[in-house]
Formats: sequence, structure tokens, C-alpha cells
Amino acid sequence: MRIHHLNCGTDCPFGGAIFDGRSKGLTGRLVCHCLLIETPAHGLVLVDTGYGLKDVDHPHRKPDERITKTMRSMLNIKLREEETAIRQIEALGHSPADVRHILLTHLDFDHAGGLEDFPNATVHLMDAEYSAATGPRRGFVPRNRYRPSQFNEVKEWRRYTGQGEPWFGFDSVRDLEGLPPELLLVPLPGHTWGHAGVAIRTGESWFLHAGDAYFYRGEMRSLKRRCTPGLRFYQTMMEVDRDRRLANQDRLRGLSLDEKAAVRIICAHDPVEFERCAAGRPL
Repeated sequence: MRIHHLNCGTDCPFGGAIFDGRSKGLTGRLVCHCLLIETPAHGLVLVDTGYGLKDVDHPHRKPDERITKTMRSMLNIKLREEETAIRQIEALGHSPADVRHILLTHLDFDHAGGLEDFPNATVHLMDAEYSAATGPRRGFVPRNRYRPSQFNEVKEWRRYTGQGEPWFGFDSVRDLEGLPPELLLVPLPGHTWGHAGVAIRTGESWFLHAGDAYFYRGEMRSLKRRCTPGLRFYQTMMEVDRDRRLANQDRLRGLSLDEKAAVRIICAHDPVEFERCAAGRPL
């Protein structure tokens, strides 16, 4: 299977290096790191979608319909049509109709905005995530993170429980309907109730898209966790279960240091990880 790395959304929060750890100016740069997987017999598979065409078109819609003003301001979101998954897939020479499956880490607005750009795709996610996103949204965080207008036109959902076979010490969901066995959902709750990673077997090794289980490159591949103040604050603000989030992050950090496991781990928003992956460089 061939993996393409796509940045399907750019956020430029005020604070610069306080968020991304490297910017010199007043604003930082975060990405929405999505994956496009070419499979031999199952068409194209997307891992997350980032922002979509209808998000980019937000000035012509109700301002807070898809992404709230609060989140647009907090993250200083730059909505660009050329960064949407559908336009990048077209630029690669593929038809969007060939996207048959979408694997979601979770349904936050910056991960699910492009779902409706692929009306023929089956969307796979954890049942707990679907229930949280479609149930009552009481409180500041649920109202801002889950935007039903981004996904209320999705026709084909496949929802999974957390029961499954072990995968490097984690539970995993295998036998995803219509997908090859090299693709797994790995439940990683804490950031949201149904948050999950997506594991992809590539030859003798694995690649894990850990979604928002962590946000900063210094939280992996090092014995001591390092995170910028801005992203540390954002993770705390958005978490639903601090103990489970930090416990899963600790386990991922251990896995990232285990050379025998041969698992490459990335998150959704770190620009350095994205640049290294897109260039084919080691993390």
C-alpha cells in the first residue's frame, strides 16, 4: 500500500513558537495531517479529512454553521480550497469517487470537515465517538468541537466497539468492514470519548496515525515529555478524561522508543512531523 501525506488545513494561532516550537513571528503554524492510502483491491482510503470545501465556503453560509467563530479566532484558521483533501486527491490524478473508505480518528471539526466531499465513501469510527458527536452537546467544548452540519449528510457509517485483539499492548479493532487486514483502529480515548488511532501495516513495520492523542513532536521519541505551553493548554482544554489521555500518551511514548516494535507514530497537527513524512525522512 502506498501512503500519501496531505496537509488538509493550516492553523496559525497567535503566539508563534508558544504553539509550534519554532516560529519566529507572532503567529505559529499547525497542520491537519491526513493520509491518503492507495490499496490494491479496496480503492482509496482516507485517514481523517481536515477542512472541506463547505468549510472554505463559510462566508457564504451561516458564520458559525460549520466552524464556530470561537475556534476560528482561537486557532486563526486559514481555509484554503487547494488544501482540501478533495482538491489534493484530484491533483494527484485520482478521482474523488475512488475514495471508498474514510477512517476517522475522531469527529472534531478540524478532522471531519471534508466528509461530505466524498458522498460515496463509507466512514469508519468508534461507536463511542459517533454517540458523543450526535448526542446532546452541552458545555463549551462539545458545542465547539462537534459540528453536525459537517457530517449530517453522511449516508454510510460503520461503528465499532473497543473490543478486539491486542496490538503492542493496546486493544485494536481488526476486520474493518470492506477493508484489508493491514488497517486497524486503535482506541485511544481521552482527547474525546471515542478517539482512536489508525494503524497501517507496511511490510514488516507499522505506521500509526495517533490523531490528537498527542500534539507536539517532543511528546514522542523521548524519555521525557516535552510540549509547548500553547499546545499543552489546548490539550488540557479539549480533553474529556485527563487520566486516560495521559496514560495512552505515556504508552505511545514507550512504543515510539521501542526499536523492536518498528512502529512509526505521528500526530495530526505537528508541522515538523508532517514535513518529514512528506519528504520521506525519518522522524
